[in-house]
Amino acid sequence: MAGAVCMLPLLPACTSRMEERPNIILFVTDDHGMDALGCYGNPIVHTPNLDRLAAEGVRFTNAYCTSASSAASRSVILTGLYGHATGAYGHVHDYHHFSTYEDVRSLPVILAENGYRTARIGKYHVAPEKVYHFDRTIQADPRNTVEMADACRPVFDSREPFFLYFCTDDPHRSDFTVAKEDWRSPNLFGNKPEGYAGVHEVVYSPDKVIVPDFLPDTPETRAEMAQYYQSVSRVDEGFGRLMQHLEASGKADNTIVIYISDNGVAFPGAKTTLYEPGIHLPCIVKDPRTNDQGKVNEAMISWVDLTPTILDYAGADLEKEHFHGRSFRSVIGEEHSQGWDRIGASHTFHEITMYYPMRVWREGRYKLIWNIAWPLEYPFASDLWVSSTWQSVYRNGKEHYGKRQTSRYLHRPEFELYDLESDPDEIVNLAEDARYADLLDTMKASLKRWQYETEDPWLIMWNHDTALQGAGERL
Repeated sequence: MAGAVCMLPLLPACTSRMEERPNIILFVTDDHGMDALGCYGNPIVHTPNLDRLAAEGVRFTNAYCTSASSAASRSVILTGLYGHATGAYGHVHDYHHFSTYEDVRSLPVILAENGYRTARIGKYHVAPEKVYHFDRTIQADPRNTVEMADACRPVFDSREPFFLYFCTDDPHRSDFTVAKEDWRSPNLFGNKPEGYAGVHEVVYSPDKVIVPDFLPDTPETRAEMAQYYQSVSRVDEGFGRLMQHLEASGKADNTIVIYISDNGVAFPGAKTTLYEPGIHLPCIVKDPRTNDQGKVNEAMISWVDLTPTILDYAGADLEKEHFHGRSFRSVIGEEHSQGWDRIGASHTFHEITMYYPMRVWREGRYKLIWNIAWPLEYPFASDLWVSSTWQSVYRNGKEHYGKRQTSRYLHRPEFELYDLESDPDEIVNLAEDARYADLLDTMKASLKRWQYETEDPWLIMWNHDTALQGAGERL
């Protein structure tokens, strides 16, 4: 088998080396924000198993995806490269058809070359399969994380170290379950009246949910938040079942568990935007071989850092690979880390009909958003447009959507500059204040430099900059 490090039967020396390497589980939810986790401060939502993971591991408070769109974000998670450099500009499925360049090397492929057995279950949403190849694909209902967890038990029997990529469909919105004429009814977020086999559903009262500041506090929003919470709790139960199976296998003490979401919650103002609710996400890492229990890490990390970090844990030679991200393994146990105070973010499409390229440079307390197609009205994902949360504002002509003016949500300036320390809701645009002209210029220069370093074709939109001009073929 080309590229394999160890093959059965294993030689004694190789077996010893494999036993020293940790197993790794990367658990990825779909559209789960920081707003709905007990360990991140929500006292209402029921997430005891994920809260336990945080108590036994490290909880990051400044973790970011690079694009608040599922397929684009997942390509970054699995390659350590920004989607603008790999061709993964938006959704893969159906008529959208964005696909990663075939010469890109992904996390599961590199892990397999380093002796790991790789398996995936649930949402995939990347292409081509040749680039993102896993040794094993496990089938189960991606809305039933308990069923998914049960289906993964054979993975833990592997003689070689294993990598399990566990991806739920929850708490993504249900697909077109609400008729457009019945706009007041909430989306069900995958919930079913009859429930799911083996799942003890947690049902929430709309009166009890916590409405984040970026959303309008309306009956429609509350009804949808209650459905969202229920979907999150189903994820938590499945995660707990997976951990039970891991414990029973006897491999929990040598298995690193990482919990993240691909992007923010599926409400307008979060998913598909590069505002904080769209990209500022939960990240919990448990390495049972360390003493890093219950710690909080303030390092600013990005999903582009995940592949190099996982490969670092696996003992792979990072110098042989090309990544835009870097391993944060060495700082996981630190509360305050030097040199981890800046990130970039990149969004171009969600659906093919939603061309609205945005780039972000975040440095310390300041954040710059460049809306490259700013003269266009901000486009809507189909499921967000029909949401009762948005329709309650749109149909009634309300002036505000959450704390933001509705008109400012739909029609954005070219540059948005925010001080997240004094303005966490990103309402006061400092780019429009002459007193911040020097800071704006500095942030623009940093953004442009980052685009060049990460091979962003949209660099050309800075006064027709041709520094990355294509040659007509990919070498």
